[in-house]
Amino acid sequence: MASKKDSTPKLTKAIEDFLRAVGRSPGTYPELIETPVRTANMWMNELLDGYAWDPKDILVGGASTTLGDDGLVIVRDMFFHSVCPHHLLPFHGVAHVGYIPGPRIVGLSKIARLVDCFAHRLTLQEEIGHGITGALITHLGAKGAACLLDAEQLCMVIRGVRKPGSRAVTASYAGALLTDKASRTEFLSAINAEE
Repeated sequence: MASKKDSTPKLTKAIEDFLRAVGRSPGTYPELIETPVRTANMWMNELLDGYAWDPKDILVGGASTTLGDDGLVIVRDMFFHSVCPHHLLPFHGVAHVGYIPGPRIVGLSKIARLVDCFAHRLTLQEEIGHGITGALITHLGAKGAACLLDAEQLCMVIRGVRKPGSRAVTASYAGALLTDKASRTEFLSAINAEE
């Protein structure tokens, strides 16, 4: 993705063009004068800032561990939001992430940052989970990783089938959490889910 410095003016102009195309020129409607700049900044700094983060940098520097067991580390009920690439509509929900430590562990806030790294993009819910579990295995050296996402997709609520209250649940498993049913069951039990 292009840098914020390069993208923000282009995005501001695109939003101005969009508003004109729907008959709401910022020059004609005073409440819209600052909308293109505000909207461009929101997209670049809040909705799509995940492109600026490298999962490796988030997970670097974890402490060495001598835990020596296969106990799970789980962070659950983390709010996340993202934007679906099909209609550019948001979706939001909770993420539950667990991993079996390898040689290193990280502070729990790093797991929350990892969720945002993959969620703050134009992406599918399934891709977020796969990105998180893959990063924990690749960059942290985890023996196993799991991510369960439970989200409301606005493309199913305000358009198309219009099913308010519907939830999409996706799960991604890697390493020992993919191959060991007991570990997977322990993860699901800890987040109050069922296999």
